Amino acid sequence: MKPILFNFPHEIYTERLYIRCPLPGDGLVVHESIQASRPELKQWMPFAKNEQSKDEVEENIREAHTSFLKREDLRLHIFHRETGVFIGSSGLHKIDWDVRKFEIGYWIDSRYSGFGYITEAVKAITQFAFKELHAKRVEIRCDSKNDKSMRVIERLDFPLEGVLRNEDVSIDGTELRDTCVYAKVSR
Repeated sequence: MKPILFNFPHEIYTERLYIRCPLPGDGLVVHESIQASRPELKQWMPFAKNEQSKDEVEENIREAHTSFLKREDLRLHIFHRETGVFIGSSGLHKIDWDVRKFEIGYWIDSRYSGFGYITEAVKAITQFAFKELHAKRVEIRCDSKNDKSMRVIERLDFPLEGVLRNEDVSIDGTELRDTCVYAKVSR
């Protein structure tokens, strides 16, 4: 079966969060979060390196919405369940439907960092991948210097499979970086 024909829920609920596919119109809140968090994000996320206009962010979200519908990339937006405030973004990326392999990525609006929201979201997304998408492998890759991200991964008991030395270049292009590869697999 072609991936575009796969049916699965487009939203996930946790105790505190509402997680769903990106929708047209999300650009304004996402742009605001990127702007508020840019000093922290630009160390780790290529999209935060340069200023983006509201229209550029909205265009990116509409492209992500289309990719979600086509099952090419499953970006997910994270909202506070009670207040509806946008908290961050995650998703299942680098998808291999033949293997049923996914890579989780995530970022948080720095104003909501430190409350366990990303840990809660990534836990729910991992469960969603195994239950709804029948994942055989869920990976998280992380720059070895990104301590905050590594703590999330460790809290979720993702085993470290290995470190890819000199595997990437820092976002600012000044040095080579090691990438830690964590994964959970189904048997």
